[in-house]
Amino acid sequence: MLFAKLDSHVGGVNSAHNQAVKKSEDLLKEKQHIQSVLVKQSNKDKFEYWVQLNAIVDCIRFLLCQELTFRGHNESQGSSDKGNFLELQQFLGDRNESITEVLQSASKNCKLTHSDIQKDIVNAIARETSKVIIKDLDNEFFSILVDESRDISVKEQMSLVLRYVNKKGIIIERFLGVVHVTSTTALSLKYAIECLFCEHNLSLSNLCGQGYDGASNMQGDINGFKILILKENKSAFYVYCFAHQLQLTLVAIAKNHINIAKFFYVVSNLVTVVGSSCKRRDALRDAQFAKIKEDLENGVRRSGQGFESRDKS
Repeated sequence: MLFAKLDSHVGGVNSAHNQAVKKSEDLLKEKQHIQSVLVKQSNKDKFEYWVQLNAIVDCIRFLLCQELTFRGHNESQGSSDKGNFLELQQFLGDRNESITEVLQSASKNCKLTHSDIQKDIVNAIARETSKVIIKDLDNEFFSILVDESRDISVKEQMSLVLRYVNKKGIIIERFLGVVHVTSTTALSLKYAIECLFCEHNLSLSNLCGQGYDGASNMQGDINGFKILILKENKSAFYVYCFAHQLQLTLVAIAKNHINIAKFFYVVSNLVTVVGSSCKRRDALRDAQFAKIKEDLENGVRRSGQGFESRDKS
């Protein structure tokens, strides 16, 4: 019975098991070892691969800096819009003959255009960026700004920002990362931050400040995240997030001031009514244009050109 199950697992000559065994045996052969294959490559092959890799990394860096999507809906060869990544790569190739030659001569299994390769390079860039931030921090004191919210996939995410003073005496704020948390309890958030600190060799002993909103799980006086941090570091003073304070202040004023409340009520209805119809949006835009034109002709308002001529006079 046991041997029958083993034979079923091994399968035929082309089974997954036998294919894996064959690959492992080939890897142990010195002539087929990865290092031997790399040594056999000519300097020309290495240079072409270097040019290709640099072009790919440049495309990825540009898309990351501009916060653009990579993939397209249809990335086939005959597609008129293959997505930002492939289109940008083609754009670079059209303006650099050496890049075009390298991309065209690259083997099918070494195009470096697969989504997995893109993700690997993006992760590598993220790690190097984090290293630069940690190096600039240089094991000095820092504060953290924390906030959590759901993303579009309905996952609870916690973002963490470092705030510190660099060697030039300039206050720096750097986004360190986003961590997926299964729970928003104070203990769960603290554990997630400790894991992120360990990943970047940061210590809670260097923490001198913490800032976030006024949610009970964050600033609660008994089991809040603030208290858990203060138990380990008495110097980690808590500061209520000024942006959240301003938001709460504006909401309170708007609710208690009749004119402001009426203004937001009208604006909300206007956005709902006009935004739901392209025709209403065009009509509002035309009416606004006619109003501005009338005011300019009557001298009620001045254009930028008018301001420039007045300043020069």
